[in-house]
Amino acid sequence: MKLLLDENLSRRLVPALQARFPGSSQVALLGLERATDVQLCEYASQHGFTICSNDDDFQRLVAARGYRPRLIQLALGNVSNDVVLVALLEAADRLHLAFDDPNAGVVVIE
Repeated sequence: MKLLLDENLSRRLVPALQARFPGSSQVALLGLERATDVQLCEYASQHGFTICSNDDDFQRLVAARGYRPRLIQLALGNVSNDVVLVALLEAADRLHLAFDDPNAGVVVIE
């Protein structure tokens, strides 16, 4: 599974995620920093990304699109990059398992 980190998540996380989430990237690294949420969903769907965001607007949007793309909703509050990284890495097995289910569309990490 490769993650597309929303603009509200640091691009500095990308290298540390590669071992567990190969091919992951961040919106600004792909030149998508001015894209709308709908455009990001389109891009993620077309390129096989799972969106990862703190923004709860994505939850309604991906649900309306039949959970394409899938979403990792971070409900961690205002935390450091290190906390986000640890949360994603610790949840990696759970995320892979959850998204093995074709009916799973959103996983919340708290």
